[in-house]
Amino acid sequence: MTQTSSLLRQRASFILLLGCIVFAASMPWWARRYTEQWTIEFLYTLALAQGWNLLAGYGGLLSVGQQAFVGIGGYLLVMLGVNAGLNPFVVIPIAGLVCAVLAVPMAGLLFRLRGANFAVGTWVVAEVLRLLIANDDALGGGSGTSITSTLMGIPVWWRLSGTLWVALALGAGGTLVVYALLRSKLGLALTAVRDSEPAAASLGVSVRRVKWIVYLAAAAWAGMAGALIFITKLRIAPDAAFSIDWTTTIFFVVVIGGIGTIEGPILGTLAFFILRGLLADYGSWYLVALGAVAVVFMVWIPSGLWGMISRGTGLRLFPVQRRAPVA
Repeated sequence: MTQTSSLLRQRASFILLLGCIVFAASMPWWARRYTEQWTIEFLYTLALAQGWNLLAGYGGLLSVGQQAFVGIGGYLLVMLGVNAGLNPFVVIPIAGLVCAVLAVPMAGLLFRLRGANFAVGTWVVAEVLRLLIANDDALGGGSGTSITSTLMGIPVWWRLSGTLWVALALGAGGTLVVYALLRSKLGLALTAVRDSEPAAASLGVSVRRVKWIVYLAAAAWAGMAGALIFITKLRIAPDAAFSIDWTTTIFFVVVIGGIGTIEGPILGTLAFFILRGLLADYGSWYLVALGAVAVVFMVWIPSGLWGMISRGTGLRLFPVQRRAPVA
């Protein structure tokens, strides 16, 4: 009975997710432009949060430098879109590939570090990249540059609709990719590495290989999200592209939603946008309030909103746990 009810809940969650995807994909035909833009922002924030949650919540790699890949993805719009004339939507998957390639030497350096040193190292790498871009006049230097020229010739309806559909592929598609990964043998190895690296290694798990895969995947996803973000913003500058605000936002989202769960980033992203809407008129106090909320959750509710819900109801929308069959 327990296995049957779990299977039914799993199917119901997929039907619900599919319904949400179809609903969002149809928005260009009935929704207002503001609603579409809000949905796009929600989806690319969710994509960044799922990638960081996979990296830190399951891989145990606490990175505070994911803005490095967001910035690289954004500036590839300048290199390949503005300067080379490539379609901006074609640049998005290229940005993911380039970020994955660039993450190889970064990982080779950063994986020599552990704990807090690794976290600081990721931030230092992001700052180095920001300084390099800021001193390159061909990319606009420190003042940045406009990317509207790469969007010329694309009708507004198609630009906004294409941005929404790509954001949906990154946000909802990223959630499904993470779920499929965690249900695989690699996901089981990843969870073992997070819980205890020595124990995982003693069982034959290649700890280094698992970390490499997760780091490269998170880098690629952040790079694609970065390219998408600056298609919506129409202008890019080093301080905005490589801002640590990208990482602090996804950190907040994952912490209040529930780190180490797939449902957590979804709920945390929704909570973040609700809080932002309620507190936006309070100026700098808005950031103080978000910080206070994050501290409250880290100290008293470490399992996040989804942890509270799942403990109280037993609900699992994306069950990744494995249970032995009952005779």
